[in-house]
Parts: sequence; C-alpha cells; structure tokens
Amino acid sequence: MTRNKIVVLATGGTIAGTAANAHDTLGYSAAQLGVEDLLSSVPGLDGFDVTAEQVAQVDSKDMSFEIWRDLALRCAHWLAQTEVQGIVVTHGTDTLEETAYFLQAVFAPSKPIVFACAMRPATALLADGPQNLADAIAVAATPGARGVMAVCASQVHAALNVAKRHPYLLDAFESGEAGPIAFVENGQLRQVNDWPAAGDGAVENFKKVERAVLWPRVEIVMNYAGASAATVDALVAQGVDGIVAAGTGNGTLHNQLAAALLRAKSAGVQVIRSTRCAQGRVLGGVDGGLPDSAGLSPVKARIALMLTLMR
Repeated sequence: MTRNKIVVLATGGTIAGTAANAHDTLGYSAAQLGVEDLLSSVPGLDGFDVTAEQVAQVDSKDMSFEIWRDLALRCAHWLAQTEVQGIVVTHGTDTLEETAYFLQAVFAPSKPIVFACAMRPATALLADGPQNLADAIAVAATPGARGVMAVCASQVHAALNVAKRHPYLLDAFESGEAGPIAFVENGQLRQVNDWPAAGDGAVENFKKVERAVLWPRVEIVMNYAGASAATVDALVAQGVDGIVAAGTGNGTLHNQLAAALLRAKSAGVQVIRSTRCAQGRVLGGVDGGLPDSAGLSPVKARIALMLTLMR
C-alpha cells in the first residue's frame, strides 16, 4: 500500500480564532473554529486524501501536559498506519516551539509531522492561516520528508531550532543560526537544509509519556541584574524536581542565584544552565557544577529535563 494520506490534528490557536470584525487582529478569541472549518478555507485540497481530527481546542498559551499526551498518542496511532504519508498539527504560535520539540523528542519520526499556525485570526481581512495550512500539507506530502517541523510565512523550520521571535509580524518564527530547512514556493518545496535528524531516546521517551500519571515539575529561572536566591529557594521548598537557569550571555549567573542553584542541586534538584540569548549556545561544559543545556533554549531544555526525570 502506498502512502498518500495526510492526517490533520487540530489543537486550536489563532489559526482557529475569530474576531467581531475583519480589521481586528488583536482582540480576537483563539480556538473557535473546528478543523473542518479550517480545511474548508484551503483551496486545492482535492488532490490530497485528508483525514482530520480535533484533538484539542485551546489557546496555546494554555497548553497542558494532558493535551501533549493526547496529541502524542494520536500521532503514534497515525504514524503506524502504512497509508499515512504525514501528519499536520494546527497549533497556536505562543507555545508552538515547545510542543514541536516535545513531539520530536518522543518520536524522531521517519514520517513528517508538520505544524501549521497563524499570526492573524481566521476572520482577518488578510488571514495567514489558510496559506500556512496549505504549505504545511504540501510539506507533509513531500516524499522523503521526515521529522517534526513548523511552517510559517512560507518557511519550514526544524522543531529543534524553531522559535517565535516577534509578537505580531506574519513571519514571526526563525531558526537562529541553523536557518530554515526549506521554503514553500507556489506549493513546491525548495530544500536548503537536511531534514531533522533522529534524536536518541525517543522510543523510551514515548513509553514514559504513554504511561505518565504525574509529570515532573521543572521550572525556569532567569538571570538579570540584581537576581537573588529567593525564587530558587522558594521552588526548592515547594519540592520542585528540576530547574533550568536561563543565564545571561554564556550562561552566566549572579553569584547569589548561582549559590542558590548549587544548594538546590545538593538537595537533589536537577539543575541545567542555558542562556536567555536568542542565538548561540552555552559553551564550556560544566560551570561551577551546573551542566549546560547542550544548545537547547530554556523552554526546550525544560522539556528535555522533564522527560529525563519522568519515571
């Protein structure tokens, strides 16, 4: 049996948002339209065998571990079907980079999982969601495509690198120094980088998520001028499982914050050091007893640490 089916899994977001008038691109309500409505706005789908499911209906700022688990289970179901060529996930932009990285970490799939999003609601005069969705379907249908990606403003980004870098521009996402994987031009893919590479531990990570009841609590603290020990000490007192420190520059930390993080580590809390810088990575390995995030941003390092700590 040949692969020809594209599965669209909807989770809500601005792409499914509506406003009272077509000129309102800020005061809208996210996650209002169902997946069938989204697909009806995309012309030219007659050549695709599309199956759709509504996995969740949420503003992505309110994304939850429960939805992550449900989404992972539905992805696993469809990835196992021989006739499925790829999966498209519609998602809000606020936490897209986190959900995309999460799926890459638990699947590293040989088929594509492509995120589609929008910066304007579906009712906007010039809504960007239909084009992004059409482009995502085109990527998912591309022979040989694999891994978790996101499509926005005709650019295809790998889950490992993608990050939202602007609060309202249509091309709000970028991949930092790595650059995009490809561009979608008139429905055709122009590839400039390799497909996302499979990571280690995906099978075991999925097993953990599949049977997860409680997710480890991992929080992010940021370094800044005048940073203190207060937040870290409070988190330790509350029984936090892990902490990601978003350091300044090369993961540098205020001496009071660093001391608190070392105390937390001594108390059994797992601590990872990242950087709040938009590009680059922490260099130098272990600094003061705190290992670095291996190039992951703070929000993605948090997910990696959660999966490591998950029993």
